[in-house]
Amino acid sequence: MSSTGSVTASQNSMMPRSECPRLRSWLPGSPKTLRDQQVNDIASALTSGGGVTPEELQQLIALGRAKGALHLDGVLEVLKDLDLTPDIFLGIQAWLQREGIELDESFADEVDERRTRSSADAVGVDAVDADDGDAPSVPERGGAKLHTAPTPRSKAPARRAPRASLDDDGGSPLSSDYVRMYLKEIGRVPLLSGDEEVSLARRIEAGLRAVTQLAAHAEGTVELTPLEVVQCNRQRRDGDAARDHLTRANLRLVVSIAKRYGGRGMLLLDLIQEGNLGLMRAVEKFDYTKGFKFSTYATWWIRQAITRAIADQARTIRIPVHMVESINKVKRTQGELAQELEREPSIDELARMTDLSPARVREILRISQDPLSLDSPVGDEADSNLGDFIEAVGADAPPDAVISEFLGLAVSEALSEMGEREQEVMRLRFGLDDGQPRTLEEVGREFGITRERVRQIESKTLAKLRHPLRSEKLRDYLDEG
Repeated sequence: MSSTGSVTASQNSMMPRSECPRLRSWLPGSPKTLRDQQVNDIASALTSGGGVTPEELQQLIALGRAKGALHLDGVLEVLKDLDLTPDIFLGIQAWLQREGIELDESFADEVDERRTRSSADAVGVDAVDADDGDAPSVPERGGAKLHTAPTPRSKAPARRAPRASLDDDGGSPLSSDYVRMYLKEIGRVPLLSGDEEVSLARRIEAGLRAVTQLAAHAEGTVELTPLEVVQCNRQRRDGDAARDHLTRANLRLVVSIAKRYGGRGMLLLDLIQEGNLGLMRAVEKFDYTKGFKFSTYATWWIRQAITRAIADQARTIRIPVHMVESINKVKRTQGELAQELEREPSIDELARMTDLSPARVREILRISQDPLSLDSPVGDEADSNLGDFIEAVGADAPPDAVISEFLGLAVSEALSEMGEREQEVMRLRFGLDDGQPRTLEEVGREFGITRERVRQIESKTLAKLRHPLRSEKLRDYLDEG
């Protein structure tokens, strides 16, 4: 396989502006061939043009050195704004290995399997694994798998990656039907062999060249004969058909990956949809000359798309990547201890197993809680909301609120018998409208009169309000006070 880091002309023309060009300049394609200076440039290239802040990079390094390994999902969350290519990712892996940080590319197992098994089995999602052709794995070059870091300390028996539930809100029969229909539809498309993938990729490349020629012809920079225009249009349509075929043939790969991310706040159907977007990006960026199988390369794009969607959409309040790693660590340990002890572990037990302080564990568990809507229904009848049972701290008690409302109406009725200027002066002086009383000077500036004149108007109006015929309606409220 060629170790060059170049891309084809058609793919280079499709390169998004957000991709960091510096990363391509020093990544030849294999960690073993990276020179020390090239590895040294990785951090600066990521922070200067790769969309990664120095703070995020330092947090990633600190977390990796503390644990000795980083999970792929955590790295992808930090690099979610970077357009990953095999060369870029291999370079990042080489840099992490030189820092003494191993990259764990296995699927995270942080959700209780009992929570997700029944729903996935109900819709037959596991059937995809048996027919997805190539299970997501570490990218291969020349038949050898890249090194994958072992999962950090785990004395508990290994568990299977959790099956994804229909949705994290319990699922519905309608959602279940949609999943079955989708799986049935994508199962009709046969899997592709390696030669077929290369053939489709070449057709896509030819279609892109045809699009470039047609665009140049439309701009007048290239002259094409009518026959050449017809041929270019035919190649363009053939390239579109090849792109569609390559995408549809790998939809089962998306499902097999998406179902492993269940229980993280997004519906299974939404995870599949996000993974499909990543698959389409992989089809656009795939370079068959690199020697990768398409399913291996597409796995990175699919996982990045799903990871990005979970980070941006799963929670109402976004959690930083270093905190996500801490939450995953505590949750994973909590599940392992629950299996070993056959009970929920205490805070102190979690702190000992995770090498964290009890206060830190409490903070992590508090942050991991999902926010609830005050409009969430309570009870089987769903005739009451959560907000009905939560005290409004600082609010007036219902009787006091009613008294205040009627007092305001009584004062307004009494003032209605006064002149317009007297009403306005009293409302400003005592803050009857906005609760902000004004000084004599402020009221005087409002009306363009002196402080003394404002005081005279106030005194005259109060004297009128103290008349027995008017004060009788207000005296009851004074007695209540």
